[in-house]
Amino acid sequence: MLACISVQAQRGNIWCFGDSAAIDFTNLSNPIATTSSVGSRGSCASIADSNGGLLFYAHTRSGVANNSGLVYNNLHSLMQNGDSLLGQGWYQELTIIPSPDDDSILYIFSVGVTNSSFPGLFYSIVDLRGDSGLGAVTQKNVQLLNFLMVDCILAVKHGNGRDWWLMVRPSPGSFPNTNNSWCIFLISTLGITPMPIQNVGEMNGTSGGTLSISSDGSKICFVNWGGIIELLNFNRCSGILSPSVTIEPQLTASPYPYYWSSEFSPDGRFLYVTSTTNPISRLWQYDTWAPNIFASKTLIWQTSLPPYTAGALKRGPDDKIYLSCGWVQSNGWYYFPYDSIHYYPENMNLSVIHSPNSAGLSCDFQPWSFYLGGKRTYWGLPNNPDYDLGPLVGSACDTLVGISESQPILLNPHLNVFYHPEWQTTFINADKLTGTKGTMEIFDVQGKIVHREDIQIVNGYYTRNFNMTGMANGMYFVNLITSGQRLSGKLVKY
Repeated sequence: MLACISVQAQRGNIWCFGDSAAIDFTNLSNPIATTSSVGSRGSCASIADSNGGLLFYAHTRSGVANNSGLVYNNLHSLMQNGDSLLGQGWYQELTIIPSPDDDSILYIFSVGVTNSSFPGLFYSIVDLRGDSGLGAVTQKNVQLLNFLMVDCILAVKHGNGRDWWLMVRPSPGSFPNTNNSWCIFLISTLGITPMPIQNVGEMNGTSGGTLSISSDGSKICFVNWGGIIELLNFNRCSGILSPSVTIEPQLTASPYPYYWSSEFSPDGRFLYVTSTTNPISRLWQYDTWAPNIFASKTLIWQTSLPPYTAGALKRGPDDKIYLSCGWVQSNGWYYFPYDSIHYYPENMNLSVIHSPNSAGLSCDFQPWSFYLGGKRTYWGLPNNPDYDLGPLVGSACDTLVGISESQPILLNPHLNVFYHPEWQTTFINADKLTGTKGTMEIFDVQGKIVHREDIQIVNGYYTRNFNMTGMANGMYFVNLITSGQRLSGKLVKY
């Protein structure tokens, strides 16, 4: 006998976003618009407890350089030490992940995207026991990577149902095509473990890109402003990405389609994508089960701009897909913050795809149909992962035994060396190092030392941007020497 059991989501039930907007999905048949302290045109994230009660939320702000992030407790007040988290007011630059071994500890991960004095991937820690149970930020802006990132960060549950994978992408800095690199971290009872960089899929040529994931965690979609729409397979046990299909490729010359956001239907069949190109915003649907996915491209909706443009898509706990729109000034620049007079149907409502598992116009898209109770939206919606995604039943890792047996491999130190030709810079990152001091050496192909310096190791990590301007093209070798460790990597300068 087979039984289908419906389990209501809990930890992702509260959305906080836009201009003081919030939605409570506790009653999935009747989501309620509420209020928050958010003031963000884009990046935001929130998390509830196992009963659906709000714990805290975070957002970044445009116009505040580098460290614009704020964290609010469940009373909608600034959390103790909850200011100045890294983030620049982009659209998908932060997310929240609970610690697998301590219910009171949560990570806020964020990325530095463009022109940042603090490029890279960072994390901060929230301890819910702080400030008499309201929570406090106990560690802030700890750096894991030190190069500019694409405006996308994605978290997905490990196949064991307890641990987490975190995924980010190095920024190319500019058009045209420059890299297809993916940086993936495992968040487990052992802490944060970087995995080897993976080079998979299309060459990405812009820092404007976003990620979405299917409801079962097996498919990832990456879209960017330069035209990429690609699907990749994701193994929740190993954290390995593999190519699936490129629906549309990266363009090397304008006009670019500016694909803004994507989202999968609950059954994983249909992919929805927004694009905004002057003077039209569009919502597209693709059938990912079709033999030719590109040929299935269907226009669901379009609208002329200004004054409003399509933004983020997000699948809700009720399995409907929500779309945000923001308001644009007459000169084409995005409003943030809104003026007190800028209250319109288009920014006081979300649009909704009511039947996203249905093909074409049967998906029942209703523009500006979910009233936000007098609050306003911009282009961003919460970058909340599926906190309630269960173990990958039937896999090699659907129990906690599988990961604990393989875990010693992750204890080995790891050195990654990545050369960026446009910047003529080598990015050197290492983890699981011992001691607090060491030496970094760079050799040419003849074995001649071309650079040597003493290094500082912080919490087992070492990171360095080494500029190679003026050095000859060719192969180089990097050695890191610490107390009892010697790690080697290589690069080719061209």
